[in-house]
Amino acid sequence: MNPRTVLIIDDEPLMRMSMVDALNAVGYEVQTASTGDEGLAKIQAALFDVVITDLHLPGANGLQIVQACKQRSSTTEVLVITAHGSVDTAVQAMKSGAHDYITKPFSMDELLLIMDRATSVIALRQENVQLRRELEGTFSFEGIVGKNTRMREILEKMKLVSTSIATVLIIGESGTGKELVANAIHRNSPRRDHALVKVSCAALPETLLEAELFGHEKGAFTGALKQRRGRFELAHKGTLFLDEIGEIAPVVQVKLLRVLQERQFERVGGNETIECDVRLVCATQKDLQTEVAQGRFREDLFYRLNVVPVLLPPLRERREDIVMLAEHLLARCIGRFDGNIKGFSKDACEVLLRYSFPGNVRELENTIERAVALAQHEGEVQVWHLCGQTTCPYLGGAAQPSCGFCQEGLSLPTPMAHPHESLALAREQFEREYILRVLERTEGSKIMASKLLGLSRKSLWEKCKRYGISTDGEGNSEPV
Repeated sequence: MNPRTVLIIDDEPLMRMSMVDALNAVGYEVQTASTGDEGLAKIQAALFDVVITDLHLPGANGLQIVQACKQRSSTTEVLVITAHGSVDTAVQAMKSGAHDYITKPFSMDELLLIMDRATSVIALRQENVQLRRELEGTFSFEGIVGKNTRMREILEKMKLVSTSIATVLIIGESGTGKELVANAIHRNSPRRDHALVKVSCAALPETLLEAELFGHEKGAFTGALKQRRGRFELAHKGTLFLDEIGEIAPVVQVKLLRVLQERQFERVGGNETIECDVRLVCATQKDLQTEVAQGRFREDLFYRLNVVPVLLPPLRERREDIVMLAEHLLARCIGRFDGNIKGFSKDACEVLLRYSFPGNVRELENTIERAVALAQHEGEVQVWHLCGQTTCPYLGGAAQPSCGFCQEGLSLPTPMAHPHESLALAREQFEREYILRVLERTEGSKIMASKLLGLSRKSLWEKCKRYGISTDGEGNSEPV
């Protein structure tokens, strides 16, 4: 790390010399000026990490020095030196942007302490800038998070293509974040101030999709009671996102091809030719080249759409991103809940990393939202919060057909084998397993178990009944 640079502006030679010696001794690079005007000239000529200035100087005064420093660089910290009778002026200097002040007479130890505080602020600011650059420049782009090599390549491609008007085809499985990519491309494009219009091609039948895209005239078909502008018109000068483009019918494919070639169209039932200036972004989970080979998608349209392909990998192929994504989604979810969750337990991270996530990022997002809802006041997200089942195998229950973690047969970590605390201190989710293990330790003796658990025999009997633990005899503690 380069040494911090300091400029001392003071008209007292002995004071300047003392400060220079003290600062040089701890590694600062120091320059000096004996007048305010000389100090202003040095501030304009070079950037300093810290400027130490007396308030009362020949030429420009300390307040002018503070203002000049902040105009030159907002990152320069300024310390002002003042006499006891000028504290009000020092406060005024701080309002103008000075970091702190020190009153005469002062020791060099006092000065070094204030300098340490100032340079700590500088270090934190630089660290934050660096982290922000790494996060935004390397690992994320408008909420798209990833350090996987393929994802980093995709993020770089997105940054480049966002500034152009080229058509983008986003390809990926359901839940990989295709719409998120489309949003990011639009928000970082020159068209960001115009509309981003979205259409789900799979959600509409052929006749309705055509009218949705190109609009219709009054009376064009039954129910067309008035003229309606289509999505191409609404997206003029902006971006049109066509999701599931592989689902559009051949007739609509022909009309879409004409729009891309000629930048004009007619509304359904109309004769007026309408010009349009639209940047097209499309998405599909189908292999369009296979669709072309099997005659279900026009080859010429495919080449028109496939100008800049963006292939999003499924989450199972970017496992190094899973925990990063989970933490990103957790932070976002916590904002919607009044909870006190600090992060994921080690076991929860292990299960997340081993799960295949067939629903990709969308499934991960839903899993994290469920976990946050269940673990609002637990401190950490545990495995059973991810599973979302009160009979999760982690708690000693059977696999659940509605839980992906269960169905993949993940060998979940084993809970505490030898509990030593009362049941009142154990988590509610552990009660059944905890009681079973204590009964096992006491060889089924409920008298000894109740003492270990801090419960009366009646309370233990009621809990055993509630959790399906046999209460027949002292030696039988097997589940019913």
